Amino acid sequence: MSVHPPQSPLTAALAEGPLVLDGGMSNQLAAAGHDLSDELWSARLLADRPEAIVQAHAAYYAAGAQVAITSSYQATFEGFARRGTGRAEAAALLRRSVELADRARRETAGDVPRWVAASVGPYGAMLADGSEYRGDYGLSVAELERFHRPRMEVLAEAGADVLALETVPDAREAEALLRALDGLGVPAWLSYSVAGERTRAGQPLAEAFALAATDDAVIAVGVNCCDPQDVEQAVALAVEAAGKPVVVYPNSGETWNARTRAWEGSSRFDSHLVEGWVEAGARLVGGCCRVGPDAITAVAESLIQR
Repeated sequence: MSVHPPQSPLTAALAEGPLVLDGGMSNQLAAAGHDLSDELWSARLLADRPEAIVQAHAAYYAAGAQVAITSSYQATFEGFARRGTGRAEAAALLRRSVELADRARRETAGDVPRWVAASVGPYGAMLADGSEYRGDYGLSVAELERFHRPRMEVLAEAGADVLALETVPDAREAEALLRALDGLGVPAWLSYSVAGERTRAGQPLAEAFALAATDDAVIAVGVNCCDPQDVEQAVALAVEAAGKPVVVYPNSGETWNARTRAWEGSSRFDSHLVEGWVEAGARLVGGCCRVGPDAITAVAESLIQR
């Protein structure tokens, strides 16, 4: 299995205590007035409005986030190709996603250690049809590995502190991502999208977490873009199955309607839940879609008060 750098500062920081992740990139950009109706979602702004992405990252760093997740979730060679963007330019945009987060980090006041996590979204994110909440695309593990490896190579070479293998709906895709991680020399976390105690594709979550148990390149496992109420039980399962620090960043609890490309329902994200998550074993804590800077400040304050 792949091995992460032995002196990873992020790994050392996790051993000392919980760290605060950022919140949703898309909702922060939308709040600033940017149109995200395109299939590339926030990744479109890597080319069109890079300053907006810097500002979004800066808002989360200022809110207390110690780790920023890049805007590369939906950025793939295949997705850019559909828009007429060649591989060289697509690679440059992937690198830019890391550079923009790093710029926001450098420009944020204070001497608190901060990190950049390069987002590696699932295959379903490229399809832009809600497949990341279903999984089981009908592709083999080998096919999924071939899809993920090239952009993971670019993001690793761009200088990200960690790769965020996130919103993974299917244990088979997780296996592909772990294969693609091998030899990159950059640590990663593996985070599933879930429903209760199962992946979105229906596999037992404990078995899905166990895939990463012996992979030294994986420094944390957990869940994201799920209902906040599903987090605590997932943390317990992750600790038992993988024996690693746990990463959690649920969404607001609203539901994504892929047909209308809109969120429905009301928010259930509550920073008062954070203490229970951390007591259960969470070490990277933040929010995903529809969780903004105010909520991240509340998470940071909850961790400080512990």
